[in-house]
Amino acid sequence: MSNTAKIAVGGVAVGLILWIWLPFWAVLLIVLGVPAAAYMTLDPSQRRRLRRVSRKEIGH
Repeated sequence: MSNTAKIAVGGVAVGLILWIWLPFWAVLLIVLGVPAAAYMTLDPSQRRRLRRVSRKEIGH
């Protein structure tokens, strides 16, 4: 299993656990807020590199 798949499985597991314990709006805030906050902590050159790599994986 690739690292990306492991991260995805872990994220789904954490999301399901949070969904049981917290209200829907809190889970949604965490699921969307954590990656957004992580992206905002990157400097502009890292953001450009991340976008470039993401586009290559999609096939553009």
